[in-house]
Amino acid sequence: MANKKELSVEDKLRALYALQLVDSKIDEIRNVRGELPLEVEDLEDEVAGLSTRLDKLKSDLEAIDVQIKEKKNAIDEHKTSIKKYLDQQKNVRNNREFNSLTKEVEFQELEIQLAEKHIKEMKASIEHKKEVLGQTKEKLDSKQHHLKHKKAELSDIMAETEKEENFLIGKSEEFQEKIEDRLLAAYTRIRTSVRNGLAVVSIERGASAGSFFTIPPQTQMEIAGRKKILTDEHSGRILVDNILAEEVKDEMEKLFAKL
Repeated sequence: MANKKELSVEDKLRALYALQLVDSKIDEIRNVRGELPLEVEDLEDEVAGLSTRLDKLKSDLEAIDVQIKEKKNAIDEHKTSIKKYLDQQKNVRNNREFNSLTKEVEFQELEIQLAEKHIKEMKASIEHKKEVLGQTKEKLDSKQHHLKHKKAELSDIMAETEKEENFLIGKSEEFQEKIEDRLLAAYTRIRTSVRNGLAVVSIERGASAGSFFTIPPQTQMEIAGRKKILTDEHSGRILVDNILAEEVKDEMEKLFAKL
């Protein structure tokens, strides 16, 4: 990376505070979107999951239908066998042959009973799966409708804010280019460690903005002197004096007014 132009402490403070205002504006835009992108993502996952479940249920029903047809065909084959064995019994020469054919008939009858039992169970399974399929389809339709609504909502917000956000991201990068790497790293570290993303704050009524801790008068004078970069000992935030903050705010307001 090329060496960044050496700035005075005051210019560094101005660049830092300007960067903070731009980044806070980007935060505002993203807060408007809020959890919406995550909601859309979660709904897409739910819809995909329900669609997969619906396909599986349909596949299961088709498979059961095939199994029922196979069982019915088997029953027809068993009945054909029974008829054949009964006809053979008419021409037997002894009791042993007759008893053997009787056992074959009984076996075929048991096979028919078993197949009919399986068909009954499979038909009950079909009814249950159809009920679950209906509930799943209803839930899927509801989630798809909800997803469509949320996507439209997100699309509207994106259309309204995307151009503005991209412009501000560009400005944020411009200000970052003015700030030395060590200072920029400190700014980023502080910004990610505080809940509201404020790494650079002004002095308001003798305390750092958003804090109840008073800044000692001597430190306030040093901050107003703009000769070195000082931080709040309680929050770790970089401090700027109120006059500098107001001047930079005015400049940034003019920039934001163009959006």
